[in-house]
Amino acid sequence: MTIKDVARAANVSPSTVSNLLNGRGERMTAETRARIEQAMAELGYRPSRVARSLRTGQPTAIGLVVPSVANPFWGSWAHLLEAEAMRHGQQVLLCNSERDLDRERAYVEELWASGVRAVVLGSSLPSLHHLDSALRDGLTLLAFDREVQGDDEDRVINLSVDNFAGGRMATKHLLSLGHRRIGFITGATATVSRRRRLAGYESALAEYRLSRSDDLIWVDDTGGFGDASPSELGHRGMLELLDLRDPPTAVVTINDMYALGACLALREVGMDAPAVSVVGFDDIVLAPLSNPPLTTIRQPMQAMAAHAVQVLRDAEHGRVSSRSMVMAPTLVGRESTAAPTSAPYPRRPAHEAPAH
Repeated sequence: MTIKDVARAANVSPSTVSNLLNGRGERMTAETRARIEQAMAELGYRPSRVARSLRTGQPTAIGLVVPSVANPFWGSWAHLLEAEAMRHGQQVLLCNSERDLDRERAYVEELWASGVRAVVLGSSLPSLHHLDSALRDGLTLLAFDREVQGDDEDRVINLSVDNFAGGRMATKHLLSLGHRRIGFITGATATVSRRRRLAGYESALAEYRLSRSDDLIWVDDTGGFGDASPSELGHRGMLELLDLRDPPTAVVTINDMYALGACLALREVGMDAPAVSVVGFDDIVLAPLSNPPLTTIRQPMQAMAAHAVQVLRDAEHGRVSSRSMVMAPTLVGRESTAAPTSAPYPRRPAHEAPAH
């Protein structure tokens, strides 16, 4: 079916149908609009995204490739980005890649073939060379949660919270409470954002003349990035840190889902935060609802979504003034952190305790 078929069925001109499809419905009466919409429904007409993009020069959709919406942070990001895009008459097409290079390449190629000319990528990988072909074709790529890297292509735009400042802020909060043995729990550190958060943690320790202690830094070694099971990894990391001869009195986690898993591990051994203080990162919707409410680093998500859509729209017209934006995080203090306690640690998880 074509616009001409719809126009014939609705007894209007093809240009009138085009006006409706391109958001210019105010140029017609409500009765004309209803006839066109009824004709499209009866004929099963669906406008071609590729044809519309070529005709108007304006993208009708933004691709969004995230690690996994198993982490509510990415669901919230998708929701905010979609709301902002819809204000400008655009849709958001969501893909979950778990930071797999082949999946990301396949998704981007499929989005390009469907007429999508701008993609927001959330994997935060140091190298984006697996997408070079799409970039050469003209794709505009906004790398989210990632600061600019030296070998980025010219069409890559970076948008991130200041992850170094966030990791430093979380650690300094614990140091200011009196903690000196502070753990760090993370998945694989092969992303720009995770490396920056870890560097911020180390910087804060150095400011207090504390050296990095490798036994206090727990990194998932099972392979992959752990995006589909962050709370399980936080749970396992906390249990292993608690089993140290000299356990930490506080931990910084790579994100809120890891923090919630860490809090669960504490409950399993008969403790609770802040008997061991726990700080997350992101301030997801679950953070204030957890037990106890979670101290965390908040990202300015609304402002980031607005900037992302605006900079992609500017890029379509060659008006991008800067290809890197780093926004400031804030610390949200809640009940999961407090001064160190003198209470002794249980020596083994409760579920492993021997029977009497």
